[in-house]
Amino acid sequence: MDRGSLRGIARPKPVISLGAGLTLGLTLLAFGAVMIGPYNLTPGQTLAALLGQGDTQAQIVVWNIRLPRVAAALLVGAALAAAGASYQALFRNPLVSPDILGVSAGAGLGAVAGIFLSLPVAAIQASAFVGGMLAVGFVILVASLVRNTDRTLTLVLIGVVIGALAGAATSLLKVMADPYDQLPAITFWLLGSLAATNTEDILPTLPMVLIGLVPLALLRWRINVLSLGDEEARALGIDVSKTRFLVIVAATLITASVTALAGVVGWVGLVIPHIARMLVGPGFGRLLPTSVLIGAGYLLVVDTLARTMAQVEVPLGILTAVIGAPFFVWLLARGRRGWS
Repeated sequence: MDRGSLRGIARPKPVISLGAGLTLGLTLLAFGAVMIGPYNLTPGQTLAALLGQGDTQAQIVVWNIRLPRVAAALLVGAALAAAGASYQALFRNPLVSPDILGVSAGAGLGAVAGIFLSLPVAAIQASAFVGGMLAVGFVILVASLVRNTDRTLTLVLIGVVIGALAGAATSLLKVMADPYDQLPAITFWLLGSLAATNTEDILPTLPMVLIGLVPLALLRWRINVLSLGDEEARALGIDVSKTRFLVIVAATLITASVTALAGVVGWVGLVIPHIARMLVGPGFGRLLPTSVLIGAGYLLVVDTLARTMAQVEVPLGILTAVIGAPFFVWLLARGRRGWS
């Protein structure tokens, strides 16, 4: 066996070790998040409550309040990080985030419209999901009508336009909303929060995220090839338009689903893929699961801070911006190393 074959066999071991370490760390973070809150629990009380034993009040806190919120934070963080990694690889641009095609703006408009119409919570979440999917669908439709231009650039530019239009419509609804009832709810939702999350909110979101993740995992080799450029991908037999469409739909489905659950949470899909890329490189087969694990842990930590650092809960969008913006400036300062 030659040296190249041995190197190919040995290479996955550090990645497997990293994955095991991240999984263990994520488990410990989740256990700690269940313990921390206004009603603090000891490790023994938490473990007993998880097993359905011990103090009844502790069991209620763990199963009815803490666990649904921890699960939601893990789900939202993992989904946004996966979508961000997919968009960055697809558009070959480290500055791309899950809202590049207007999905967050569309979901925000849908939710704001639902709040403005005084719809129930489930209908507001459904409106957010439909708004995000419709925004990206409109982007793809308009881009398909534009000829003789770079397809990737066209998608991004139209996404910016649709996002701006959706943002303007959202601002109009905020101006028209009841300032004492609807406006505070709209503002809080647009900043992102998991404060009122329960199991019934998570159950319809989880399958949507899984449905979006499966094609991204199956298309990992084609996504790697697409990152080389359209001409190289075609030369290797890849149907560029079909693959790009599938990736966009899958990543958009993921983003719209969790945005409907948690509101607009920025920076996760922009920053976390960079961290994962520095650890495992640009190969999408390694980048995707690493981004999922780091994104889940990151948003779990942020959400735990949001509900414990002050007497009034801090919206997620504020904390992710405060943490993400300086980190991203540092990334820009160190250059493009680790991207290509």
